[in-house]
Amino acid sequence: QVQLVESGGGLVQPGGSLRLSCVASGSRFSVNYMAWYRQAPGKERVLVARISSGRSTNYADSVKGRFTISRDNARNTVYLQMSSLKPEDTAVYYCNAAGRVLSTYTNFDVWGQGTLVTVSS
Repeated sequence: QVQLVESGGGLVQPGGSLRLSCVASGSRFSVNYMAWYRQAPGKERVLVARISSGRSTNYADSVKGRFTISRDNARNTVYLQMSSLKPEDTAVYYCNAAGRVLSTYTNFDVWGQGTLVTVSS
């Protein structure tokens, strides 16, 4: 089993910054990629940013230039640095990771519980 735990969400004013963290833990595993998704009230869940094991990144157009995804492979942790936050960034942010459990040769694709980011004055 592999579990993800997000942290760092909260209330922030427009123009402010937050850093989200997501830690993967559990059975011995290898992570191929990690990503952040978000789901705003009444909206579908969408990809925000993704980072591969080689640190190649992809961003949604709506966050380019404002958000930065990074990872610490040794600590199985992914971060999302969010700057110049806007009210439309308000959403529950979910961490996603995919890889392989080494002891069982099984692939995994898991999600965290989510952390709420509210951007409001």
